[in-house]
Amino acid sequence: MQVDTLILGARVFNSYIKRFEVKNAALLDGRFFYIGDRGPAEFQADSVVHAEGKWMIPGLIDIHLHIESSMVSPAVFSEALLERGITTIVPEPHEMANVFGLEGVQQMINVSRDCAVDMFYAIPSSVPATDWETTGGSITIEDVETLIQSESVACMGEIMNYNDIVQQKNGRTLELLDYLRRHHPAMIIEGHVPRLMDLDLQRMLYAGVNSDHTHQTAEGLEERIKAGMFVEIQEKSMSAPVMDYLIQKDVNEHFCFVTDDIMPDDLHRTGHLDMILRKAVQMGMSPEDAVYACTFTPARRMGFSDRGAIKAGSTADFVLLNDLETFTVDRVYKNGKPSVPYQAVDSDRKAFPDSFYKSIRLSDLSGDDFRIPVSTTDVSSLQRVIMVKDGSTFTTEEQHDITVSGQELLWENSSFGLLSTFERYGRNGNHSHVLIGGDVLARGAVATSYSHDNHNLLVAGHSASDMALAANEVIAHQGGICVVENGEVLAMIYLPVGGILTEEPLQSFAPKVQKVRDALKQLGYRHYNPFMSLSTLSLPVSPALKLTDQGLIDVQKGCIVSNAVNN
Repeated sequence: MQVDTLILGARVFNSYIKRFEVKNAALLDGRFFYIGDRGPAEFQADSVVHAEGKWMIPGLIDIHLHIESSMVSPAVFSEALLERGITTIVPEPHEMANVFGLEGVQQMINVSRDCAVDMFYAIPSSVPATDWETTGGSITIEDVETLIQSESVACMGEIMNYNDIVQQKNGRTLELLDYLRRHHPAMIIEGHVPRLMDLDLQRMLYAGVNSDHTHQTAEGLEERIKAGMFVEIQEKSMSAPVMDYLIQKDVNEHFCFVTDDIMPDDLHRTGHLDMILRKAVQMGMSPEDAVYACTFTPARRMGFSDRGAIKAGSTADFVLLNDLETFTVDRVYKNGKPSVPYQAVDSDRKAFPDSFYKSIRLSDLSGDDFRIPVSTTDVSSLQRVIMVKDGSTFTTEEQHDITVSGQELLWENSSFGLLSTFERYGRNGNHSHVLIGGDVLARGAVATSYSHDNHNLLVAGHSASDMALAANEVIAHQGGICVVENGEVLAMIYLPVGGILTEEPLQSFAPKVQKVRDALKQLGYRHYNPFMSLSTLSLPVSPALKLTDQGLIDVQKGCIVSNAVNN
């Protein structure tokens, strides 16, 4: 019989018994035709590959991630993933949706159509995530229905405003879930369920939200699995207690590995889902279970019956490995064809509409924009302070007396920095400020248009003049991250697509990101991931105290609070 490709003598991973077996594989029309002992006597192939004992596993599948977190376009992202063995992803473009609404999602889908990696999108469900922030766009129920009709959609993206469900607030979140229950009861609904337990957790399940990808503890993981919730494990959840639980308990069907957010320099240097797989094996998980959690269970979670396993009829996405435990890739096959060497994307070619490169509508700022008037005539004011701590994107609240003169807060004379945000879409001109401390900048300033999820202009620093300079550099270049000290720009990256993406090749962009990371560290930022730490200071669904253009948000209470404690 004639086939396209015949793979001989590979150690093929059988997902149904979670074991490797030395077998041959015949490929026809981009799919697996046969896996077994029959070989050249049975099949005549246009191409014969002598695997010589190499490990053969399904292409890796990442079902929870945000391309925008890597700050590169889908085309650049796809090239980086494919060479690492990731062949299918489910990105949720709620960052681009917060900037451009429905058009942002549609354009991300559109520019992904010709990418080598298959991209089945999650519909952003929480845009904006809360009512306490101003965004450039929103996603309505009508928009959701429009997107559901797209063949490129796999699921409803993470329901982020869990407070609406837990507190039974009538609002967009419950309206959306009710709409899905009535009109699309089979729709997969992804969840954002940080720290919820017992009744609150089961309220989420009752509402139809049956997965969680947030930071896990062993106790929370066990309660989620026992309650029937599917858990998506990202790197920050891979603590020793969590991994021991996953290894020792019979829970393989109830979890998978995901990346969620990977910074561009980390993507270039250490990898993506392949890095998670390697780390799982290093922490004691068997290679078979780790591969299963990166292929079979994510495919089943998303209802992908045509991938995630090497079997007759499935899409011929697979990876040949020279070494199983270190996941050393020999060759990646997509739709039965060997992947071509990395081709740098032409950064001069603009894939998005012209309007996507003109999204920041802010005039230049000055030092006066960082002055903080207060109502008190006292010599000091008790102020709330956001405290950043290395190891988490969660923050805590502290309260400190800050000197006041002429009804102005003398924050530059304090031991704390200032965090400011400015609405950048030309909608209302909102801005707000709060003091900040902990494992954050000790001097200088940083400004970014990459700030979750509203992506307004976020500025942090210890000097008003440095903060203004950093902010104006970002405004002038229609997006980016700029680090400044003593009136000098130390490092900057440009993000001209919606203020959050670049189309520059990863090889040249990643070193620039590393330079910004180094500059932040030089100025005293002590966080394991300063980009995510900084950008989530404006994320009002992540505990405990965050800042948006509308004010200071107490995430646990679900309300705006004043900076001054006595107000």
